[in-house]
Amino acid sequence: MRIKIISLLVFILFFGLIGRAFAQDDLMAMLDEDLSKEPVYTYATFKATRLINGQTVETISKKHLNFWISHRFGAVNSGFINNFFGLDEAKIRLGLEYGITDQWLIGAGRSSMEKTYDFYSKYKVLRQSNKIPVTVTAMGGWAINTMNTGYITETGAEMKFFNNLERYSYHGQLLIARKFNEKLSLQLMPTVLHQNRVESASIENTMLSMGGGGRYKLSNRITLSAEYYYNLVDKNQYQSETGLPYPFHNSLSLGVDIETGGHVFQLHFTNSKGMIEKQFIGQTIGTWENKDIFYGFNIARTFSLDKSAKKKIK
Repeated sequence: MRIKIISLLVFILFFGLIGRAFAQDDLMAMLDEDLSKEPVYTYATFKATRLINGQTVETISKKHLNFWISHRFGAVNSGFINNFFGLDEAKIRLGLEYGITDQWLIGAGRSSMEKTYDFYSKYKVLRQSNKIPVTVTAMGGWAINTMNTGYITETGAEMKFFNNLERYSYHGQLLIARKFNEKLSLQLMPTVLHQNRVESASIENTMLSMGGGGRYKLSNRITLSAEYYYNLVDKNQYQSETGLPYPFHNSLSLGVDIETGGHVFQLHFTNSKGMIEKQFIGQTIGTWENKDIFYGFNIARTFSLDKSAKKKIK
């Protein structure tokens, strides 16, 4: 009798454990199903808000401030004796970016090239996740040239302004990026650029450009980057009207990013001397074929202005 009772208890315990195991499996399956319905967002598609010359889909955290120092030396083919491979020349841009929200930033800067002030804003419209394949950020900007009227441009043309509106230029971009894995991220940058005043009547005031770029991580702190803008312009029409070759070229840049905590150092070679969209998309005069290559760097430092976050750390 005792053996029967013990056998019955073992039988009940055994099937109870099996039932519990199946119940746990069902519960885990339900939890996995529920979790799959929640978006899992992708972080750090790029390490900085700039790729090389142009912008990335990244914004900065709310109440944070980015300080940018961008520097371009002269062309490396300018000679050793007279120009020390371009190091005797220098163009600089100082810029600030502020995060209004985690998805929205505003920025401003001042370039020594054409003494230009630029202002822009970026808003992250879509964010890559297990539900959405890409991150999409919209950007718009405005710049003003403050050079004295009648100055000579990089191409040798005389630039005269008859009113201040002619000094303005505008640009709009959609930044579309995908982080494929921890190492590789790629981005497309369809762009429209408008200049109220151009160097020649044979140059269109409004230009379309398709940019592409990406980064590949070699380690946690070192990244290779590349960026290219293909401009949709009718060069043959310009040449037929003026008898001269089109003065501007597509921008190609290659670089290395080094991250050190709150700093990002970007070292690069580019055929663009300018550091704002009007200049590196619309006014690149150098070519890699002719070794019109400019060495440069960007340095970014992020500061937190969020007092509540500082109190939590204390």
